[in-house]
Amino acid sequence: MTAVTYSPAVPARSLTKTLALPALLILAYGVAPLFGSSYLIEAILMPFLALSLAGVGLNLLTGYAGQVSLGSAAFMAVGAFAAFNFNLRIEGLPLVFSIIGAGLAAAAIGIVFGLPSLRLRGFYLAVSTLAAQFFVQWALTKFGWFSNDNPSGVIDAPNLTVAGIDFSSSIGRYYFALIVVSALTFFAWRVATSQTGRNFIAIRDNETAAKFIGVPVLKTKLLAFGLSSFIIGVAGVLWAFAYLRTVEPAGFNLDRSFQILFIIIIGGFATIRGAFLGAALIVVFPVALSRIGAFFLGDLFDSGVLDMSQRIVLGALIIAFLILEPDGLAALARRLTERLRSRLTG
Repeated sequence: MTAVTYSPAVPARSLTKTLALPALLILAYGVAPLFGSSYLIEAILMPFLALSLAGVGLNLLTGYAGQVSLGSAAFMAVGAFAAFNFNLRIEGLPLVFSIIGAGLAAAAIGIVFGLPSLRLRGFYLAVSTLAAQFFVQWALTKFGWFSNDNPSGVIDAPNLTVAGIDFSSSIGRYYFALIVVSALTFFAWRVATSQTGRNFIAIRDNETAAKFIGVPVLKTKLLAFGLSSFIIGVAGVLWAFAYLRTVEPAGFNLDRSFQILFIIIIGGFATIRGAFLGAALIVVFPVALSRIGAFFLGDLFDSGVLDMSQRIVLGALIIAFLILEPDGLAALARRLTERLRSRLTG
């Protein structure tokens, strides 16, 4: 009798997950830069990458560790100005080391302003992190050394050159940002799926229970602030060096902090994918709104009306997500994918 061997079929869910990441990488590294217009690269993809990375960093702190922060833009500013000064004042320092040093500087500031988390929680912690926003912006404006004594406080970002490769062109800056975002997103995913990530979740769900099972609560909270601020600081470097090409305190105001918070609210807490989905909506939403408004209202839809309309509609969207879909776009996308998969396989 001939033996019959059976090869188990690969589940559709596993196959979809296996193919999703390579498809996204091919789209990001191949299709978008080759076929995308300069407007798509400069005005949409570049801010999308920087804000996505900032959302990933904040999600580690707020989504996974449960520590509310309203000072994300401050840590972005620390990263941007630190990278500028490392590059300016240490002759011959490679740009990669300037960026790593900027991330470490942001992490140090994040840990300092994360110290109140050892005593405060919830709303009170959010208010204490808000102090970082005002303090950092005041310090960068007050002391001209940070901006190389430029009277306007606005400074030009240095050229992006790594290992002799010039990334100063539009496509080059896109690839530079994409590589950095890919590397740090993978790092954040490894943290979230490691014992450290499980400690974050334990503290978020029940801090008292986490103490009883042996989680070092104080150390873990400060680690969450440090890792989050490091990633957000590097996002600030990308925002200033790769996207805006200038560094100024006004670019990292309180509105930017709320924008990053809205990204993880809309995208979904405690999910790496949610940061990218939320950032995509935040970046594309004003463009779509301006096109729709211009089509229906014509010249009446000026920049002031656009800004006010954007705030109103975005606020309504956040309220709707909090009520109807608290887990954000990530959960909605997961359910839609499962429905589509069940129809295709059923």
